[in-house]
Amino acid sequence: MTDSLLEFPTDFPLKIMGERHDDFAQEMVDVVLRHAPDFVPASLEMRPSSGGRYISLTATIRATSREQLDALYRELSSHPMVKVVL
Repeated sequence: MTDSLLEFPTDFPLKIMGERHDDFAQEMVDVVLRHAPDFVPASLEMRPSSGGRYISLTATIRATSREQLDALYRELSSHPMVKVVL
């Protein structure tokens, strides 16, 4: 029995939310690329909040293992610019 409901490799969307900042998208791309070197930065989706104070990024990576996803979530969640990772 496996402890993951996901079968790898799989395309996995990560939603990253934080306060709007000039370097936010680039900082998040840098983190994602450390864990998923084949991520294509041009595929990053960006949406500002209705008030414009926050920004939501969606990065879809080709996940190869649960360990990879866990490490990526840990680094993103601990980043000072990030409020939420889904």
